[in-house]
Amino acid sequence: MPRVTCVFHGKMLRLLGVLLLIAGANCMYASNSAVVDLRPNNFDSLVLNSDHIWVVEFYAPWCGHCQQLMPEYDKAATALKGVVKVGAVNADEHKSLGSKYGVRGFPTIKIFGLDKKPEDYNGPRSAAGIVDAALNAASQKVRKVLGGKTSGGESKTKDSKDVIELTDENFDKSVLNSEDMWLVEFYAPWCGHCKNLAPEWAAAATELKGKVKLGALDATVNTLKASKYEIKGYPTIKFFAPGKKDADSVQDYDGGRTSGDIVNWALEKLAENIPAPEVMQITSEQKLREACEDKPICVVSVLPHILDCQSDCRNGYLKTLNDLGEKYKKKCGGIWVWAEAGAQPHIEDALEIGGFGYPALAAVNIKKMKYSLLKGSFSYDGINEFLRDLSYGRGGTAPLKGAHLPVIVETTPWDGKDAEPPQEEDIDLSDVNLDDKDEL
Repeated sequence: MPRVTCVFHGKMLRLLGVLLLIAGANCMYASNSAVVDLRPNNFDSLVLNSDHIWVVEFYAPWCGHCQQLMPEYDKAATALKGVVKVGAVNADEHKSLGSKYGVRGFPTIKIFGLDKKPEDYNGPRSAAGIVDAALNAASQKVRKVLGGKTSGGESKTKDSKDVIELTDENFDKSVLNSEDMWLVEFYAPWCGHCKNLAPEWAAAATELKGKVKLGALDATVNTLKASKYEIKGYPTIKFFAPGKKDADSVQDYDGGRTSGDIVNWALEKLAENIPAPEVMQITSEQKLREACEDKPICVVSVLPHILDCQSDCRNGYLKTLNDLGEKYKKKCGGIWVWAEAGAQPHIEDALEIGGFGYPALAAVNIKKMKYSLLKGSFSYDGINEFLRDLSYGRGGTAPLKGAHLPVIVETTPWDGKDAEPPQEEDIDLSDVNLDDKDEL
């Protein structure tokens, strides 16, 4: 009888061992691993309904790539312990979870970060790569909290939606390969000064939207760019001018730390870097409206007729206007237009230019339908003094004659060439009877 009992217990132990082996085969990671075993009955409570950032691997125990990833994934989970949660789903067994998140191959790694919307991880299958991606997701969450929303959803400061999150991967494409002007803050999530700057940076980004782009890069995670730009303290702000850039197109920001300081500094730099457009010839009403209608000042010149002032002469006047356009582009917006004498008679009449000869010049505000006429010399110094006086509030103004936009005559643009004077016809006296005094 005791022998039978021993045999029975031996069979039970062997059966239990087989069951344990089967259970172990269904979960690749050991029970003491930092990788959390996720299943349909705990996924929502642990992942979706928590405040933690989660990295989740969907795997199949029989998958060779999953088995190769296992030690690196386990290492990443250990390194991220206490910072970011790391879990794994046996999607071969729990097909409903794999299907819910569109898993079509193994292993698939997804990061459940902001708003718990899963994003595919497509980086290297190494512990370092997974850790970097996890910390980047965590920093985005921190930036969101710093930039305007508390964990309870109550507004704390201005929203940081207009601050563009930069990384080592997207920096060149977003900043260096764009024509936009950028201010980039290099920060550390734990830095007190960075936390103080965050709401000011967010407010400035909103105010400058459409003019200057503001970005933020976590220098503790994105170490390649932090190292390249020699970031040694936080926050550090770098300026990238508008237009074509290269790797060295960077300057230090030396302005204040309030949103007003940031906005004013950025607009000053933007104005300095905007090229003054060429002085435009008035050839149609549409061109004049596009150039001047919404601008505080439009500088209108009437140059001598091409027969009275050939190409060298005219180009000399245009160079003077272009040089002054560069000087006054901040105040006048670089809007300078011209017409040939006699080509736009309604403009000359509205500005009462005719009595002063050519060349002539006036500063016009189309919105207010007012103008001020240059009465000094048409030269760099003369026009400069005229515009300077206007900027200081000196100099008289008058209403545009007719109190409306003058009628614009459509003309052909100047081709840049000299003009041929008209050929005079010879007088033919062959049919004239010199004896007939009445006819003479």
